[in-house]
Amino acid sequence: MNDSRDLPPDLLRLRTLETWLILTLDRVQRQIADAERQEQERQRAAAARPPAPAWLLELGLNRDAPPVYIHEGHCHMAGKRSHGITRVEALRWLASGVAACSHCRADTELGFLDG
Repeated sequence: MNDSRDLPPDLLRLRTLETWLILTLDRVQRQIADAERQEQERQRAAAARPPAPAWLLELGLNRDAPPVYIHEGHCHMAGKRSHGITRVEALRWLASGVAACSHCRADTELGFLDG
């Protein structure tokens, strides 16, 4: 059944309400379109992002300091001075005396046995 008790009884107020609803619907639809565009941009950016490195080399505090740790790529202890390296490079750095992170134990994951 058509229940019109919550609507105004006269034509002028009904037309005013109709106009307000049309304008509101237009605003909502524009907001939806903007949100969809932003979501598509986020998805494109995520798809274009290169994969995280499997291994990280954490550098010393200054330019001349030797590297300090080898980390697994996901290690939460890797510092801001870390950059991605290959598995072979990680093994070479471990063999040259760079320590493995004591949290992620990159040496164990790499199968590196020292000494």
